[in-house]
Amino acid sequence: MCKLKYKKSTSSIAGALGQISNILLKSEKPKGEEDTGETNETKKQNKCQEGFYEEHSIFKEVPVQNSLTVSVRKCPEKDKNLVHLDTDLPGDVIVHWGVCRDNDKKWEIPAAPHPPETQIFKRKALRTLLQPKEDGHGCLGLFSLDKEFTGFLFVLKLNENTWLNDMGNDFYAPLPKANDSLVQNTRVQTEVINEGSEPSTAGISEKTTEADKVVVQGGYTDGIITEIRNLVSDISAEKSLKTKTKETQESILQEIEKLAAEAYSIFRSSTPTFSEEEILEAERLKPSLRICPGTGSGYEILCQGFNWESHKSGRWYMELSEKATELSSLGFTIIWLPPPTESVSPHGYMPKDLYNLNSRYGSMEELKLVVKNFHEVGIKVLGDVVLNHRCAHYQNKNGVWNIFGGKLNWDDRAVVSDDPHFQGRGNKSNGDNFHAAPNIDHSQEFVRNDLKEWLCWLRKEIGYDGWRLDFVRGFWGGYVKDYLEASEPYFAVGEYWDSLGYTYGEMDYNQDGHRQRIIDWINATNGTAGAFDVTTKGILHSALERCEYWRLSDQKGKPPGVIGWWPSRAITFIENHDTGSTQGHWRFPSGKEMQGYAYILTHPGTPAVFYDHIFSHYHSEISTLISLRHRTEINCRSKVQITKAERDVYAAIIDDKVAMKIGPGYYEPPGGSGRWVLAIEGKDYKVWEAA
Repeated sequence: MCKLKYKKSTSSIAGALGQISNILLKSEKPKGEEDTGETNETKKQNKCQEGFYEEHSIFKEVPVQNSLTVSVRKCPEKDKNLVHLDTDLPGDVIVHWGVCRDNDKKWEIPAAPHPPETQIFKRKALRTLLQPKEDGHGCLGLFSLDKEFTGFLFVLKLNENTWLNDMGNDFYAPLPKANDSLVQNTRVQTEVINEGSEPSTAGISEKTTEADKVVVQGGYTDGIITEIRNLVSDISAEKSLKTKTKETQESILQEIEKLAAEAYSIFRSSTPTFSEEEILEAERLKPSLRICPGTGSGYEILCQGFNWESHKSGRWYMELSEKATELSSLGFTIIWLPPPTESVSPHGYMPKDLYNLNSRYGSMEELKLVVKNFHEVGIKVLGDVVLNHRCAHYQNKNGVWNIFGGKLNWDDRAVVSDDPHFQGRGNKSNGDNFHAAPNIDHSQEFVRNDLKEWLCWLRKEIGYDGWRLDFVRGFWGGYVKDYLEASEPYFAVGEYWDSLGYTYGEMDYNQDGHRQRIIDWINATNGTAGAFDVTTKGILHSALERCEYWRLSDQKGKPPGVIGWWPSRAITFIENHDTGSTQGHWRFPSGKEMQGYAYILTHPGTPAVFYDHIFSHYHSEISTLISLRHRTEINCRSKVQITKAERDVYAAIIDDKVAMKIGPGYYEPPGGSGRWVLAIEGKDYKVWEAA
């Protein structure tokens, strides 16, 4: 069996949380071991968390040492209590939580809004996935609660078979009353001592993790002085053991400086004080969302901010800037701008001098201004970067255009060798060639270094938050990973566009091969980028054009596009500057655009809306669907239950919050008007919201 130790740090207000003591690990029972039976009293004790977790015998044990800190701050400006939960536990940690109003500690679900990644569990509790810290060590969460509640109740779920609780009881953090101090916090440390010979593989790290993060906020001077002494002792002890990193020691010294400054402030005022700015900042602070360049926050809605004709005015940046406030009010969180560089073609997709940002869309200064204006209304900005090919400035001795000028004055070694049009001296291409311009050889280290430097320059100089990557079929996704790790975008999406599968001119029902190619590219980037879900667009075409809505469910009853396999990396769309606008290479079925938006704006993935559709007679309907998506917190990882996929109708329920149908056929969601409220309807589509 396992022994448990706990260590509780000094706190200005003690007793906010008991020790973590039970780690329940599911494992196989050794062969030949018989049940020992248990008394009724034992059974009664084991039911204290019934419905939340299940106890299992421990066969293998592993040493772990982790900490959990719960801090409670009053925010008078918003009349709220802010509960901040911080832990160094590894992996995905789910907080199973609720609130109570009295000493009986009866669980309740507080009213929305709830933190991101929160789901209701059996109408009795909430489950919130804690968000990873920026440094990658542990996770945290912030909970904003009304002052009517007296306590915060929770247990931690590490995986399907592992829970943490307080000796069989819920963890309980009392919330401050009107006369309590502004901050209270408690730090708890758990340690499981290994007495077995084999480490466990039940989901907890085999290596002991040091709890080296100490959170100290406020309190009276005696508590602060004690904390300082503890921290100094911690440094001394760890120096002697030589187990602390220099960064950790510096972090502790910074904490001591903060504590000393706070103690002096308290000494001057005789009572604990916090500035109004600190309190407002605490209310504004939200737990770090699960940010990844392949997903952003997971709740993004993308606007393509141009069409094929946008360059013609010569002042597109200024025209678009005037619409920033309107696009923000519609609910867009990201806007995709056109290619910014000097280009042989006016649209920007034949770049020449990458550092010359005076284009047909406007000047470099106007570009900076439009990015600044979108940032001011809370919208992130993507730059459209063309990395696959580049137009040359000069001809070589054979009259071939493969010598470059400007800051990146590459020679023909930067061009792939297997493109006969441009006679490069680089290595062979690792993708499909784009025959209108020299294809860049990304295997050359000097090319990669120059492109990484350029992307970082764009991030710093212009303020771009991420990238739309053009024609990524032309080069290996592993190079994209390299570029994204260097430039650290908030969001990135690649254009991997090739033909779907057809037999004798008719689209195949099974498009697994097509979406697999997109998935393979995303995998090559190590998931650092998402990709446009061309598969879903193509299947929507056939389903709507031919009244074959059965196509919208694959053989396993899931969405048949990338959103059915890797929804968090799928950027769904129905039209863009290539497929629609004045090019019309693959135009969405006319008159059925709102069926397409009813699908992508209610389903997982990150939906992208085309500029021409926003500022058209579809404006009101698109606005309503975006508002519904935000209100119901549909996100890139939402769950889809397809309830109908027949010749003339497709229907689905998403996260048990939204029901929808497209097609002329009949459908009403189960439960009728008692469970669902019609949110919007249009030609051949309806969307309901859970009552």
